[in-house]
Amino acid sequence: MIPQEYIQEVVRRNDIEEVVGQYVKLRRTGRTMTGLCPFHNEKTPSFVVYPDTQSFYCFGCGAAGDVIGFVRKYNNLGYVESVKQLASRAGMPLPEESDHEATARQRLLEINRCAARYFYENLNAQTEEATLARRYWKEKRGLSDAAIRRFGLGYAPDEGFGLVNYLKRRGFRDDELEHSGLIRRSERGNLYTIFRHRVMVPIIDVRGAIIAFGGRVLDDSKPKYINSPETMVYHKSRTLFALNIAKKSKAKRYILCEGYMDVISMHEAGFDTAVCACGTALTAEQAKLLSEYAEEVTLSYDSDEAGQKATERSLGILASTPLKVSVLSYQGAKDPDEFIKKYGRERFEMLLNGTANPTEFQLKKAKAKYDLRSDDGRLSYIREAIGILTERGVSPTARDVYAGRIAEETGVSKQAIVSQIGGAMHTAERRSRRQEQRDLSKEGIAADIRVPYTSSGESALAAASAARQLVAAMLQDAGQVPYIREHLDMETILVPEMRNVMQAIFRCADSGQPINLTALQQYLNDNELQEVGKAQAFNHATRLQRQDIDMYLERLQTAKPLDEKVKSMDDTQFTDFFADLGKKKGAHQPEADE
Repeated sequence: MIPQEYIQEVVRRNDIEEVVGQYVKLRRTGRTMTGLCPFHNEKTPSFVVYPDTQSFYCFGCGAAGDVIGFVRKYNNLGYVESVKQLASRAGMPLPEESDHEATARQRLLEINRCAARYFYENLNAQTEEATLARRYWKEKRGLSDAAIRRFGLGYAPDEGFGLVNYLKRRGFRDDELEHSGLIRRSERGNLYTIFRHRVMVPIIDVRGAIIAFGGRVLDDSKPKYINSPETMVYHKSRTLFALNIAKKSKAKRYILCEGYMDVISMHEAGFDTAVCACGTALTAEQAKLLSEYAEEVTLSYDSDEAGQKATERSLGILASTPLKVSVLSYQGAKDPDEFIKKYGRERFEMLLNGTANPTEFQLKKAKAKYDLRSDDGRLSYIREAIGILTERGVSPTARDVYAGRIAEETGVSKQAIVSQIGGAMHTAERRSRRQEQRDLSKEGIAADIRVPYTSSGESALAAASAARQLVAAMLQDAGQVPYIREHLDMETILVPEMRNVMQAIFRCADSGQPINLTALQQYLNDNELQEVGKAQAFNHATRLQRQDIDMYLERLQTAKPLDEKVKSMDDTQFTDFFADLGKKKGAHQPEADE
């Protein structure tokens, strides 16, 4: 293990405000910094950095930790790798330490590197199979030798053991091969490769490491694509294909495509900022990653129904980013690759420069659904169009312009449509306020606590809340630990995670370590650390005193055991029971929407 003194020094030398600020745009609010959470999709900032405790907490998704935890979660690194990265940033000598996770990660990356070389060598072999594969890349896809080298494209021969033997000769063990995502074990116990008779595309992360592969058949047989499963180095929801190349471009307008082949064809045609999501749909993590490199993104998905649905989903995800978004609309081809081959690069560039904004795209799609020659069709179109124009992000000027266009398309007066838009916006605002009231009614230090079935009633919820408050008190002042420990009956701690947190605090105190997130994370899992972060965040502005501690200790002692009624409840009844408690305590319950 890395000495705790070294870890604490790493944290001291890496101010969390500076480190987080490299990844998240922060705004100062009093003694804290706020920003959009990098770990979930949100439009209103709920991510808070606390410089005085060198910690962060998200009130939206619950992510919490210190600077090591942030780097670890954001970059998908192991704990030791995160420490080493921050140590290097601070100019500290790296610790002399053997880490199994880091070693396993490096071995896996080396397997991927060797596999990529194997696939590339097989593409250039003097065999009939290799000739067919080269013909696919060069003739069917129209790629140059330079593009094949740039993307490291290859070919997996039609046999099951070549890659296995190739990797074994290079010293990799059977268990390492099985965890690589490239090799499986048959029912008879033999190892074999999952990629056979396919052209191969390496997936490379932004640091240039090969983390996975995609394989496509040379014809139209099924399954057309096979992709590597997720491994300790590959998480498809956080990966953008070709970002390692696109990030080198001076252009800040990125083209978001549907698949690997589209991206490669785009680059071959000279559009060097083309990327695509790894997986079936764009994720919030991928959108945030994209926003770190791009200022504008154009969606260039296929023109079929699946592509249009993917466009709508992506627009929703990208709406929460600072990116300027536009949508490419084209006819005469099923995808960008076919369009470029059919009409040429220059015409595609003209198309790209005339892309529609998201509102334009959505209105056009809505109009195509209805027969505007009928009254019912016009009314349905107007209703859907108004819904689009009342969405967040549409400017008043744009609403006025589009209201005029809708009036011309439907024969309804612009004044009537503007009036309908105003009414719809008023209703949306009212519903938004009610939702905000609901959210506020659920907030509070005990709102999210789920006590086990071994205790119940208001006293159970109060006891669970009291345990969290005692944790907050010890984090604020380590001098309170002996007093709390002396007067605390651990049997009264209802929530198992909180019990583990208490024990971790006592272990730190016994060994003379600081009582902070950095020291505690060596004993706690992510859920337990989240509880610590929540306790600290909810009490950031309040200094807990000895009289507060006594009150919480008393609440724990007076917690009542579960009665027979609650013992027999299922999950739904249990949730309703605590909702009723909230009503009895006078919590405001908003009225239902009209």
